[in-house]
Amino acid sequence: MTVQITARQFHEADGVEDWRSLYHLVSAHYRTGSLAEGIALVDEIGQLAGESEQHYLNIDLRHAGVTVSLSRRDIGLARQISAAARALRIPADPTAMQHINVTLDVLVGADVLPFWRALLGYRAIGDDYLADPARRGPGFGVQQMEAARPHRNRMHLDIAVPHDQAEARVAAALAAGGHLVSATHAPMWWVLADAEGNEACVATWVGRE
Repeated sequence: MTVQITARQFHEADGVEDWRSLYHLVSAHYRTGSLAEGIALVDEIGQLAGESEQHYLNIDLRHAGVTVSLSRRDIGLARQISAAARALRIPADPTAMQHINVTLDVLVGADVLPFWRALLGYRAIGDDYLADPARRGPGFGVQQMEAARPHRNRMHLDIAVPHDQAEARVAAALAAGGHLVSATHAPMWWVLADAEGNEACVATWVGRE
């Protein structure tokens, strides 16, 4: 089995400037002017990726752009995809990247995770996380509570953003009426809340290694 390199090792490599680590993924977004441009890029990527690489490659094609994600931090393939986009004169936009997880605070994860797995039709990854097998929906995870908190919303969003965009995203949320609950773990994550106290976290890969 190939050992997964760290996010830091990936970002220290040359030729991957288009890419950003978001939890377990590395992703790049390419702005296209038409669906035809996007299809041309996807066709190039299809020729670059071998059968084994296609198992950890995910592509989202839209009129406005192509988002490419790798669940293995494959520096070589990332470089090749970036080079293909440059050859087609399709620019990268790292600010467009994010990955969203829904997180539920629980007392006993084993008691509730099977329900959510069945309800969502997801597959389990470890004993605290569920993933959409079709890679369409957000991830779903459970987070251990020490004691019940009946007067607090127990479900929140975790929004993973590029490490160089996190402070701007936090600032935008605060300017839009939110408030900072905690920055104790920043830049790994910031805890924010809306005007009614509903919480969300802005997260990066920094500090997770």
